[in-house]
Amino acid sequence: MEITEYIKPELIVVALALYFLDMALRKSSVIREKYIFFLTGLVGILICSLYVFATCECSGAKDAAMAAFTAVTQGIVVTGVSAYAKQIITRISKK
Repeated sequence: MEITEYIKPELIVVALALYFLDMALRKSSVIREKYIFFLTGLVGILICSLYVFATCECSGAKDAAMAAFTAVTQGIVVTGVSAYAKQIITRISKK
């Protein structure tokens, strides 16, 4: 089981970008900590939406709905990978 079975290979870099966004938001005091995960999730969905709609050939409502579903699910999975990586790094650095 590889990560590319769940995330499009082109979108793996989004997880890295979301990780750094999370770190930057936590260092600033602009956004409260409890909202950071939701914000990174929305940014992940937005970036994945931009990619999916830019690369799809949506010829009808069915294709557009499938592209929207793909974009949202990819955004959620990429955000989850970013959060999981952050937790692993946090746990390792505490030891």
